[in-house]
Amino acid sequence: RWEALVRPGRKLPPGTIVHPAEGTGLEVSVDEDLGDGRRVVTIDVEGPLLDVLETFGVMPLPPYITEVLAEQERYQTVFSERPASAAAPTAGLHLTPEVLARCAERGIGRADVELVVGLGTFRPIATDRIEDHEMHGETYRVPQETLDACARTKANGGRVVAVGTTAVRALESAAAFGANEGRTELYIHGDYDFLVVDRMMTNFHLPKSSLIVMIDAFVGPRWRDLYADALRDGYRFLSFGDAMLLTRR
Repeated sequence: RWEALVRPGRKLPPGTIVHPAEGTGLEVSVDEDLGDGRRVVTIDVEGPLLDVLETFGVMPLPPYITEVLAEQERYQTVFSERPASAAAPTAGLHLTPEVLARCAERGIGRADVELVVGLGTFRPIATDRIEDHEMHGETYRVPQETLDACARTKANGGRVVAVGTTAVRALESAAAFGANEGRTELYIHGDYDFLVVDRMMTNFHLPKSSLIVMIDAFVGPRWRDLYADALRDGYRFLSFGDAMLLTRR
């Protein structure tokens, strides 16, 4: 059983069975309606599911990317390990093997985290009050060694730099709720007291998103000046856009 976006939902009520790839035995049963276009679906397939998805599936690009990618690897980070997320952690797309090698040459350490980006990443804030917004749960994996490396870095006067809002959420969740693997509904906003992250590398995000709210919590109201500069100077937003390095207020 999986959680999926099913649209148009009114044409696919609960109980509908779809055969999206004829001749493969792939059968999708549309089940419980979770709201916001999300459904629980049951997938029945002959053979490994991932093989069928690789053959007949299409990369779930954000709706603002209208061109088909000639190379789907362009929407993957060089350090991704397994298929799971509904979207790429796009700040990481800026990091090439060459950039990572230059960081290592300068003595910049690296530690791994994982956050399975959920469908809620596409959902704008619709509540009148920012604090009333509810985050969808996402699974994270942060080894204890990663938290220990962050603690050593800070104790030695260094800074912990998170690449992307996903890494921020994973690290802060692990610090608050425990390392290794868990599920988080952490909503970073307002006067949130950051436990781990000192700097954040992130792309430019759209208004009315939980990502903008996280940026506001991280740097305060000066984010508006940063975005004004970006708009004036023609910076690109979103997945294949430009990035900025932020220092926590």
